Amino acid sequence: MTQLFYASTLFGAMTLAAAIDDGRFGPRDDRRVLLVSNNAAIPEITPALSEAPAFTALRPRFDEIHSWNEIVAPLHPSDWKARVVEVPMLGRLLGSRLSLDDGVSELVVESVAVPPARTLAGLVRDCPVSVYSDGLMSYGPTRDPLPLEIAGRITRLLHLDLVPDLSPLLLSEYGVPSEIVPDRAFLDVIGAPAGGSSPDPGGAPSGRAMILGQYLSALDILTPAEEEGLHAGMLRALVARGFGDVLFKPHPAAGRRHALRLRETAAELGVELEVVAQTVPAESCFAASRPDLVVGCFSTALITAGRYFGLPVATMGGELVLERLVPYENSNRVPVTITDALLPRLSADGSLEDPPAVDLPALVGAVGHCMQSEAYPGLRETAAAYLRAYGPDRYFKNRRLAVLDLLPVSSPAPRERSALGRLRGRLTRAFPSA
Repeated sequence: MTQLFYASTLFGAMTLAAAIDDGRFGPRDDRRVLLVSNNAAIPEITPALSEAPAFTALRPRFDEIHSWNEIVAPLHPSDWKARVVEVPMLGRLLGSRLSLDDGVSELVVESVAVPPARTLAGLVRDCPVSVYSDGLMSYGPTRDPLPLEIAGRITRLLHLDLVPDLSPLLLSEYGVPSEIVPDRAFLDVIGAPAGGSSPDPGGAPSGRAMILGQYLSALDILTPAEEEGLHAGMLRALVARGFGDVLFKPHPAAGRRHALRLRETAAELGVELEVVAQTVPAESCFAASRPDLVVGCFSTALITAGRYFGLPVATMGGELVLERLVPYENSNRVPVTITDALLPRLSADGSLEDPPAVDLPALVGAVGHCMQSEAYPGLRETAAAYLRAYGPDRYFKNRRLAVLDLLPVSSPAPRERSALGRLRGRLTRAFPSA
């Protein structure tokens, strides 16, 4: 039989490799096939994860590698999904393409709530499904409800212990148990020592800093100009802190525009800026360069830099992103909440400030409930208790809390004008003398 794996990011593929090495998929008795997907906005001009040099070390774990983009071309893998009447036919065609005639013993996917993983789970049927997490999103709620045909087959959630003592919300409403992939297995995959010594973030910088780029404008969270301004702000803050040598790690799906703009800013400031190739994982940079400070917005790599490499890290722009995320259920909300509440914040003058102390598990539970209250009704009291203790500032929207009847008494409910009131206003503006 065949074990069928799916990955869309290099970090996810490394997590998958760590789980395989740790024996989470048993002995290699079955044929192992990996489907890779490039979900960038324009995948034709963005390198696929299987083309990255770092993927070479991961490849021997699989017998065959196939491209999901090639299978569904010319359609985009994040947009295409099979219609119900097409599922039996397309499932047979996929089985023929991947030589699955002997059956699939297990399907292993990430981000099962959305295409392409959800599409794949709908086409490859009659087998158990394992889900693995490729980052901080595992601590947030399931983005969309799953059909019983898929949810009923999910046997476990595999995830890295990125934030100790914090349990994943993902898929918990379906009773799916979570399993931690050991730190040592992941560190062995990326070839890094465990818990390396870290520079003192409060002392004088002795080397270089590192900026982690994302693709917030591609997700319509920020405009391209705002995202470029955020990167430039990080660079200016690092210069104010005393750094003259900076690494910039663009997100693999971000394209080249951000790097070009940041080079211009670096030239204005007289700073040495080295742009890391998109296909190089951030963790490889951490191991090779050991920067004195890593700054980003809410990238999972901020957590891996501190958790696995002992590097000083800081966030910048978290408050702006929290304000801009729409709808409130946006699946990026929990990752940005975690990094914003957990990590030091870098200011424009180069200073670092620790965030106010909070009960992080309670905060994540409260945000998760507000995002998907119907899926997680048991977290209502957690949310109410957190709001009583810490208030709604920064991580909650008053309108959302009012809808859920969770608005603290001290916070006035958002005013809603009645339909009659709005009509009167329009009539007054139209006929001011009436």
